[in-house]
Amino acid sequence: MKEAILQSLQNLRANKLRSFLTMFGILWGMISVVVLSATGEGFRRGNDKVLLELGKNIGIVWGGRTSLQAGGERAGREIQLTLDDARAIAAESSLVAVVSPELERGAVKVKSAYNAATARVSGVEPQYQDIRTIELEYGRNFGWPDETQVARVAIVGYDVCEQLFGKRHALGEAITLNGMPYIVVGKIRKKNQDSNYSGPDNTKIFVPFAAMARDLPRRDAAAGTLSDIIVTPKEWVAAELPRVLNDRTGRIEDIDWPLETDVRGILARRHGFDPADTQAIAMWDTSLNTLMFGRMIGHMKQFFTIVGIVTLALGGIGVMNIMLIAVKERTREIGVRKALGATTGHIMRQFFLEGFFLTMLSGGVGMVVALGLCRLVNLAPMPDRFAGMILSWQAAAFSLLTLVAIGVVTSTYPARRAAELPPVEALRFEM
Repeated sequence: MKEAILQSLQNLRANKLRSFLTMFGILWGMISVVVLSATGEGFRRGNDKVLLELGKNIGIVWGGRTSLQAGGERAGREIQLTLDDARAIAAESSLVAVVSPELERGAVKVKSAYNAATARVSGVEPQYQDIRTIELEYGRNFGWPDETQVARVAIVGYDVCEQLFGKRHALGEAITLNGMPYIVVGKIRKKNQDSNYSGPDNTKIFVPFAAMARDLPRRDAAAGTLSDIIVTPKEWVAAELPRVLNDRTGRIEDIDWPLETDVRGILARRHGFDPADTQAIAMWDTSLNTLMFGRMIGHMKQFFTIVGIVTLALGGIGVMNIMLIAVKERTREIGVRKALGATTGHIMRQFFLEGFFLTMLSGGVGMVVALGLCRLVNLAPMPDRFAGMILSWQAAAFSLLTLVAIGVVTSTYPARRAAELPPVEALRFEM
């Protein structure tokens, strides 16, 4: 091995320009593989982070209007969701893991000792905070004692908190919601939320559901009507979505997704509409967004990987060519070594190790340069859906294995050509 490495270094020094151009192909190929893989991973993680700002795999259910006649009822009837509907979904659905009712009201007048504002207020139960990623900068989340005691406590969004209190610490401060006194028990962290269904959480105020139902019921609907119901499917339901998508026989728009079908069936029994009536309720299932974005990012990463491998393979062809030239230039040397007793195995090992060492050296330098470029790019500000250039250990291992495979392939053929040269003809060879 030592002899092979020394011989490779001597050949590099003897043919500097040729060696540089040969190594550049492998080096650039490794840079391409690493940078493209890191880019794809950065988009995947950035997209996951943005989606999690709203909530992981949640479904938001709203009442709609029937479009089909059912049970003697006319089409066009409005479906209004109630707290009992939320309890029924939690009790009867085999696909749903968590259910939370939500009651919202906009244009609520909010006052603190320092300023006033108009904000959207949501009444939620404790489980809502976990499935909707209501994470706090300080303070505490709602608990079931707040519900049972109908406590007038509030968690304020980052922006509305800044408007009401400036840079002051809001914990324990008093506010009024349409004149009713509440105590701030928490402040939501700043959220980079680019998707929502009723406004960003930064501009909202959250209160216990029971207090909201008593103090701030909806004015545009019958008493007891919810704004929406939030559901989270069980993990295996979300895991089955790729299979449902792949097994479709028509358009994606025509797929009857399992979670929506299950929820619609339960509500159909309670409100007397046809379970096949897709207009009776509306659902936004964010797990479908995750699925579609995941497939898009996955295909993008595959494309990047193929481009990187092709580039690396082209560099490998360059190494093979330079080694074939080296075999031709050293034909007489091969003949002398064989005449002095060197076996075919010795010759083959020598040239194989030279080519392999050249490939690994070039690839190693390319890996270091690529990681340096990734770190340099990561110093710049990043958009919300891009987490930076991130090389996962799986991508790093794949890159190294690809490099080794190309090194073996591109070194074996020239080594075999060198080993198979007849000694007599090799001694007679003249350049």
